[in-house]
Amino acid sequence: MNDSASRRVRVRAPELVGKGGWLNTGDQQYTLADLRGRIVILDFWTFCCINCLHVLDELRELEERHRDTVVVVGVHSPKFVHEAEHQAVVDAVERYGVEHPVLDDPELATWKQYAVRAWPTLVVIDPEGYVVAQHAGEGHVHAIERLVEELEAEHEAKGTLRRGDGPYVAPEPEPTVLRFPGKALLLPSGNFLVSDTTRHRLVELAEDGESVVRRFGTGERGFADGSAEQASFNEPQGLALLEDGSVVVADTVNHALRRLDLASGAVTTLAGTGRQWMQGAPTSGAAREVALSSPWDVALFGGKVWIAMAGVHQLWTYDPVAKTVQVAAGTTNEGLVDGPGAEAWFAQPSGLAATDERLWLADSETSALRWVDLDGAVHTAVGTGLFDFGHRDGEAGQALLQHPLGVTALPDGSVAVADTYNHALRRYDPATGEVTTLATDLREPSDAVLVGDDIVVVESARHRLTRLRLPEEAVRVEAVAHRTQRAATEVAPGRLRLDVIFQAPAGQKLDTRYGPSTRLLVSATPPELLLKGEGADSDLSRELELDPAVTEGVLHVSAMAASCDDDPANEYPACHVHQQDWGVPVRLVEGATDRLPLVLAGLDEGDAR
Repeated sequence: MNDSASRRVRVRAPELVGKGGWLNTGDQQYTLADLRGRIVILDFWTFCCINCLHVLDELRELEERHRDTVVVVGVHSPKFVHEAEHQAVVDAVERYGVEHPVLDDPELATWKQYAVRAWPTLVVIDPEGYVVAQHAGEGHVHAIERLVEELEAEHEAKGTLRRGDGPYVAPEPEPTVLRFPGKALLLPSGNFLVSDTTRHRLVELAEDGESVVRRFGTGERGFADGSAEQASFNEPQGLALLEDGSVVVADTVNHALRRLDLASGAVTTLAGTGRQWMQGAPTSGAAREVALSSPWDVALFGGKVWIAMAGVHQLWTYDPVAKTVQVAAGTTNEGLVDGPGAEAWFAQPSGLAATDERLWLADSETSALRWVDLDGAVHTAVGTGLFDFGHRDGEAGQALLQHPLGVTALPDGSVAVADTYNHALRRYDPATGEVTTLATDLREPSDAVLVGDDIVVVESARHRLTRLRLPEEAVRVEAVAHRTQRAATEVAPGRLRLDVIFQAPAGQKLDTRYGPSTRLLVSATPPELLLKGEGADSDLSRELELDPAVTEGVLHVSAMAASCDDDPANEYPACHVHQQDWGVPVRLVEGATDRLPLVLAGLDEGDAR
């Protein structure tokens, strides 16, 4: 046995249990025993979470290279009430091209058994059924692949590795014109341009919203410029008309902005490198030389293309004249904080709509409607934070949305919100400060466009555009309020030891060439919860002090660690950034634990599972 194998901590893996059962297995139900002999990677995810979608894409190459030894199992663990619906999980698995088995765990049973605290979390189980590693956040797949190679060699030698086909069974494709469309744009011709997201292309529909006029893109995942037949996209979303008559496209999974010439059908790249932006990378410069991160929507505001940069919880701008990009608002911390752009916090901004005075945005993970003024300051119209959501009309300060993805400016100065997880179209009127419901029974609406007196809604999970007459009166909806289903962690009031666990992957060491290689940022909602320990520092452990008078709240913890290949002979070692944000709901209880361990990478040996 090699050194790393002998040092490795092993914990018996709990059984995989989920009330929703298994998907992508041809209706076969599995236990861990059925997977014995294979290296199993559990991916704890939920389909609202942009970081989870990043990890799905990171895993694709690893799955392909180790198809005969590795089984990736997605454990779907919902945050929002809608995500606990089985059909919504079925839809999401197809929508995001998940090509491995998925266990639908609506009650978070397996999440709790594995003591998971964050989306996404990856857990590696060896061929004998022991947990050997846990990683929270994204950017870990290179380390997991190295571990997989070690486990392959070790268990091949022991005779405990079983090669062969995995349990994945592809679902039958459905013959619809669109498949999980994301956004739509009304063209000057009266036709609609729609991002046919799951089929990786754009589709022009006639004025009826149904007849296909043209398609742009091969329909396969890819990143290539060229003619309508040659070009390729990767889950495109937002669309906006530029002043020269061309269309800018948020090519989400390619982390790029593309340009579609409507006359010729040619596609070119405006911004992005095709790689995902990571902490420490440039945040401004020549547009083709700066990495982006999951641009979800685009809108023309103040002469620039504003970008809802969902992947890093920011707004960026693209200058079509100078051909440059830069950050316009947001710190990359996830949450709801208003103020000057440089200080504001967002949580997966996913929908944009511009008027002369305001840029409206759907901030999906905070279930919020927000806006940017002409001075670049950020304001919130509806929404309170990461963990409160529902369907409640009335005064904006107490109204609730559930993970909205789209926003549309209406002629009277009000705003329509595609309230995606409530399957509704909502309206906010700044003049009265009231929120109402315009329409219900829309399956995962993700965008809407005005056409005369009608509003045409992208019904993403019904794979169609739906035309509605803008109602003069609102629909009456019974108010429903929710909090996240995650149970609060009970901790003792007073002193609390926060430990972020990070073990550099085998063959790597912390990168200290340019100063500290780690960073820890802590804050709380409400802020009064933290008497001591707020702010940023380089140490991954910190002593917090919690106010006993504040009985519950949320600790926001953001951790980053950089590691590089540990080979003195290599003049240019490969380096990797590991990062994760946690929102940990806590309840203060006398006699509860005074230590909060959060695993960034490795295993917490002091954590009794």
